Amino acid sequence: MIGTIINVIAILVGGAAGMLFGARLSERLKSTVIAGMGLFTTAVGLQMFLESENSLIVLGALIFGALLTEWWGIENGLQHLGIWLEKRFAGGEEGESSRFVRGFMTASLLYLIGPMAILGSISDGLTGDYNTLAIKSVLDGFASIAFASSLGVGVLFSAVPLLIYQGGISLLAAQLNSLVTPVMMGELTATGGVLLMGVGVSSLLELKKIRVGNFLPALAIAPLIVYVLSLVVK
Repeated sequence: MIGTIINVIAILVGGAAGMLFGARLSERLKSTVIAGMGLFTTAVGLQMFLESENSLIVLGALIFGALLTEWWGIENGLQHLGIWLEKRFAGGEEGESSRFVRGFMTASLLYLIGPMAILGSISDGLTGDYNTLAIKSVLDGFASIAFASSLGVGVLFSAVPLLIYQGGISLLAAQLNSLVTPVMMGELTATGGVLLMGVGVSSLLELKKIRVGNFLPALAIAPLIVYVLSLVVK
């Protein structure tokens, strides 16, 4: 849990710095920084996707994940949580298109998706080695400066789902480590890469609106497909 706590602090400090000095930055500079983050995020996502040994597994995970989430309404739940937090703590007007909700959604998805969050949390929970999460904290901290300067206080509240998500993985690390094989982790990483590209294209570059949150279950489905296929091959 130490690594997750460091990650949360980095986001809060970076977000506060972004809000404090954000007014001194021109809108043009903010837009350029966000676009740069979008390009970088998309490139990292593509790099992660290339780790897949079978891209059809990633496709299947995304399809099944979308079907499940449309039923469960995960992204709508995240949006409603952002709206509630805005009304409760920021005094904003209710509206799914608000700046607060966009900041909360964008930062939450970016910080939660990726192999470093999962691998770092497992390592932290099993051995107490939080080096991976420490590196992730530095990256998230710099990202939160850029996000908060443009998207506001909603970015700070993204620390809440991060604490729950990474902390939960750390607490369940022993069980997860005994079940997840290198092949499963590879496909999970590739699936996370596709979602990262979605965040870059939709929320950061704003090229096309994609409800990336509705694909989050794919991160669990990808390893499950690998497991099922291994049984069939046997």
